[in-house]
Amino acid sequence: MAGTGRRRNILLITCDQWRGDALSATGHPVVKTPNSDALAREAVLFQRHYAGAAPCSPARACLYTGLYQMNNRVCRNGTPLDDRHDNIARAARRVGYDPTLFGYTDVSPDPRNRAPGDPFLRSYEGVLPGFTTRQLLPEHQKGWLSWLAARGIDSSPGFPDVHRPAEAGAAEVSNAVPVYSKDETPAAFLTGEFLRWLGEQDAGEPWFAHVSFLSPHPPFIVPEPFNTMYNQAEGPAYARAATLDAEKASHPFLAYHLEHHQNKSSFIPGAPGKVGDWNEDEFRKIRALYYGMISEVDSQLGRIWQGIRDKGDWDDTIVILTSDHAEMMGDHFMLGKGGWFDGSYHIPLIVKAPGHQHAAGSTVDRFTAAVDIMPTLLDLIGATAQPHLDGQSLKPFLDGEEPAGWRDAAHWEYDFRSVTDGATEAHFGTGSRQLNLSVIRTETVKYVHFGGGLPPLLYDLVNDPGETRNLANDPAWLAVRLEFAERLLCWRARHLDQSLALSELAETGPTGHFLRLP
Repeated sequence: MAGTGRRRNILLITCDQWRGDALSATGHPVVKTPNSDALAREAVLFQRHYAGAAPCSPARACLYTGLYQMNNRVCRNGTPLDDRHDNIARAARRVGYDPTLFGYTDVSPDPRNRAPGDPFLRSYEGVLPGFTTRQLLPEHQKGWLSWLAARGIDSSPGFPDVHRPAEAGAAEVSNAVPVYSKDETPAAFLTGEFLRWLGEQDAGEPWFAHVSFLSPHPPFIVPEPFNTMYNQAEGPAYARAATLDAEKASHPFLAYHLEHHQNKSSFIPGAPGKVGDWNEDEFRKIRALYYGMISEVDSQLGRIWQGIRDKGDWDDTIVILTSDHAEMMGDHFMLGKGGWFDGSYHIPLIVKAPGHQHAAGSTVDRFTAAVDIMPTLLDLIGATAQPHLDGQSLKPFLDGEEPAGWRDAAHWEYDFRSVTDGATEAHFGTGSRQLNLSVIRTETVKYVHFGGGLPPLLYDLVNDPGETRNLANDPAWLAVRLEFAERLLCWRARHLDQSLALSELAETGPTGHFLRLP
């Protein structure tokens, strides 16, 4: 079908909590991802790609809207997405696509458009407006659980207990397998549903699918052969302080986060205590499982690539492979995401775009961001990205060009308010509006500014890539601290909400850009 001039198919894949360095295509010393690597050989691999926020809902809001958190204002899981914002699905629908979801988007609906008793307002796992839902698979995973039951597997424990080892008496951290096989994982189920839908699509009619995998998000367990694929003794050294107590003492936020938001049970069902209680050996066992989970979802990517080829659509399909945010995986004695460390925000991005393959097989070392996905996709399908978006189209890189005026730093934000119970506000003695941080990260320096009076952070990434020594109060670095504080302020001033600020009413009538409400 290549060269017919018809609109391209679109496949947007997110693999939840996948670290940007955990691909063999980027030179990881341990992880093997042959199917992601195969895609990269026909695409462009962006090596310095960063999430805009964490955890899931804020990160996905940046990806889906093309707006930084300061503008989309999704602060936490459960923060509603203002319905006035455009998004990637609505924009594609306007030019004739029917964006279809497999998995989840973790978007909380705007409550102002619903009755107070609407059940949609009881969960943050809503669906991004504009998507047609083919197979919803939120965290409770009920669609997958019923599928397992139909195959004769006891899935009655439900989520998350179905992800405990099938073997009674297994150690708290072990490579014991679950009740399901490699062909029965949530990723395998979702892949099968996508391929079944793909076979229903009419020849010549362009399609848009968003496959949103939960893997390699915890619980950390994986079936054979992935459970023993990696040796726990292998892997890079952890970036962390000498001891857990020293890590806690390095900043008030870390002291709070490590004590109150790092529960073992969030990562291994039923495990009591804190993540920091695990020893080096246990952290390494968990990391080996995480690597195995990455390889498991990579194996499903291979099924997807082959299915699209078998249908004859590969040469006419835009493929975007990325994640929402990353995973600390033992760095700084943490699992999960949050805070300011690269381990939480550096994510994969591979883009294959038929007709824009002059740079196929190449890598890009410039800083790119989750907010770039929406304007890039719209650019590739001939739609117009509205000028108030914070992201920039990556299409020039796909054509082997170096865009003029490209950013020389990555930025992200993290909000740690707790509106429902007010626990964080009570701990720090401040209001919800102050509980946030902003990051500017260049090749050599990272600066972190807090909104509520907590001390700033400054790292020399050349000599301290693990971010273990805060130089914010070092007299020799005060000039650098001031420079980066000013750069961060300039960034925020430039990106303040522009949805109406790029327009003006004059005697001749409205001029400039107007955000059209959906």
